[in-house]
Amino acid sequence: MAQINWRTIDVDALDPESSSNFDLTSLTPAVQPIATADVQTLAGQVRQLLRGGDAEGALRGALENPSYGADDAGKAIHLQLVIEILQSIRQAEMTPILQRIYQSEGGSEVCDTLMKYLYKGMAQGPPAGSAAKSATASAGGFSQAGGRSFGGAEGGGQAMSVLLSWHEKLVEMAGPGSIVRVMSDRRTV
Repeated sequence: MAQINWRTIDVDALDPESSSNFDLTSLTPAVQPIATADVQTLAGQVRQLLRGGDAEGALRGALENPSYGADDAGKAIHLQLVIEILQSIRQAEMTPILQRIYQSEGGSEVCDTLMKYLYKGMAQGPPAGSAAKSATASAGGFSQAGGRSFGGAEGGGQAMSVLLSWHEKLVEMAGPGSIVRVMSDRRTV
């Protein structure tokens, strides 16, 4: 009789209801791939609206066409576009624009998309070429992680301030449920 080591048998592989037999691709939503050239074309159209003085239309255009299926370069282009639009809108216009967007058809989803871009913009590190150091040696020989320097010559501190202002207004408008929906959505911008 053959010696069988019963401890090495994967019993989960034999159970059809086991989580190891679950298709994980069903958890990620299907998104259509988007070419970077298409993202650049959309960015040009949205910037045209912005130059024409239609900041709300530009914001809607950017948020209603998120770059879920784009590669990293396309997503970065679209993120910069959204940040550029948000910086061009005066603080006094934020609440009225958000109210009109939120109260329109599909406005809740558009606001959730804005929240995704706000978090993505806040998660960005300091701009390239800034003087931020990742670690500095202290006298005791230990290294201390240097904080992010958003106050570089590129206006990173101003960008963070704008993103935080939009976040505050958006949470007032859409509530904390928007944050939960954004954090649980597997589609990334």
